[in-house]
Amino acid sequence: MTDLTTALADAPAIAILRSASPLHFPAVADALHRAGIRAVEFTLTTPGVLSALREYAQAKPEGLALGAGTVMTPFDATRAVEAGATYLITPATCPDVIREARHLGVPVLPGALTPSEIAVAWREGATMVKLFPASIGGPDYVRAVRAPLPHVPLVPTGGIGLDEAPAYLAAGATALGMGSPLVGDACEGGDLDALRERAAVLLDGMRS
Repeated sequence: MTDLTTALADAPAIAILRSASPLHFPAVADALHRAGIRAVEFTLTTPGVLSALREYAQAKPEGLALGAGTVMTPFDATRAVEAGATYLITPATCPDVIREARHLGVPVLPGALTPSEIAVAWREGATMVKLFPASIGGPDYVRAVRAPLPHVPLVPTGGIGLDEAPAYLAAGATALGMGSPLVGDACEGGDLDALRERAAVLLDGMRS
């Protein structure tokens, strides 16, 4: 199993870290890990994130899966893995990025919404498929998509509230991508205690 698979088996959530600066990403990732979240994503839309990713990859706690998000090109994929990312996430179905991830030997979660996009991503070699934006259809859409595609592990992402997480898992989601409802303002220097409390609420709901 990959470290991502292990992490999601322990806690089925990927925390998405996105900001105008990666300054607080290490502290946020550490706080999430202490709260029980085992997978975090540093998004490439954050200026200077590759340097932050490289530094944090050397110091991250044991058992934390560190990935790169918003990967849009094979070049981005290569740079992210060279910096220390152990998995890649895209916002759209990008076959060239999927192929590059397979070449690099790392899991890849391409973004997709429709059954056709999901099927293309899976056939290209996706490890799991990021269902994005999940809030458009909610848990009912996850359930509907899984009916004809039960073999594709789905990771709904986008606009999922903490209290909605159990319903998505009950509908058949493998894990969830969680951005601002979980992270809040922590990436801008916000309260880390409040972040840990939100993480506890999320995990309690998932495990109930």
